[in-house]
Amino acid sequence: EVQLVESGGGLVQPGGSLRLSCAASGFTFSNYAMSWVRQAPGKGLEWVSVINSGGTSYADSVKGRFTISRDNAKNTLYLQMNSLKPEDTAVYYCTRYDVVYYSGSIYGHHAYWGQGTQVTASS
Repeated sequence: EVQLVESGGGLVQPGGSLRLSCAASGFTFSNYAMSWVRQAPGKGLEWVSVINSGGTSYADSVKGRFTISRDNAKNTLYLQMNSLKPEDTAVYYCTRYDVVYYSGSIYGHHAYWGQGTQVTASS
């Protein structure tokens, strides 16, 4: 059974930092791309970042402030968040991002989700 368990959220002042962790189990962690997705109060889901064998990618809203990384030996995904802004306030979800190649095209989707961890940037 695939399980993703986030931790590390909390309340931080604007300009502060937090590091989120996601402990993965039930699959061969190193074989899969992993992603972070967030949902702000009253808003829809927003993709934040992804990491795979080819590297990393970020949403424009977090580029230069957030860093995604992984430790395959520990089956753990991380998100280092610096210079946090009030608009970063959201529930942050860890996802396993599955990619399928079909007819020369690549299709990806967030196949599994964690329960989420709350991040609040407020004074």
